[in-house]
Amino acid sequence: MIAYVGIGANLGDARANVRDALMRLDAYPGCRLSRASGCWRTAPIDSSGDDYINAVAAVDTGLDAHALLAALMDIEQAHGRERPYRNAPRTLDLDLLLYGDASIDTPTLAVPHPRMHARAFVLAPLLEIAPDAVIPGRGRAADLLPGVADQAIVRLD
Repeated sequence: MIAYVGIGANLGDARANVRDALMRLDAYPGCRLSRASGCWRTAPIDSSGDDYINAVAAVDTGLDAHALLAALMDIEQAHGRERPYRNAPRTLDLDLLLYGDASIDTPTLAVPHPRMHARAFVLAPLLEIAPDAVIPGRGRAADLLPGVADQAIVRLD
């Protein structure tokens, strides 16, 4: 199964944290990193603090969606992720964006990620590695990108 993971950080050495998350995803049992976008800088949305460094990774996984979510949370914890309040600044944030073409709605997991279609920091890096990506229930990611054109985003590398 190919899953897409959103990666973001705005505390500490955010770029290093994003790069480390990619290495940890590739090394996690049942996962293999197949593609990763470059790093993108964005201002916080519904939050405060420094700008975020964001990326998207394509992961080939044998884990089911809930087990993959648990793996992402393990990697966040390894980076000292704290959740003192909603949208708090983060050393590392990993979101399961897409899990194949599945639609999942449970108390602990919503796939596709419920706000991904409205976030430039997700759509731009996703389209970099998957130009034909389709968000179930929303359509082609490329068709959604113009709707977030007002969100400042800069590719760093």
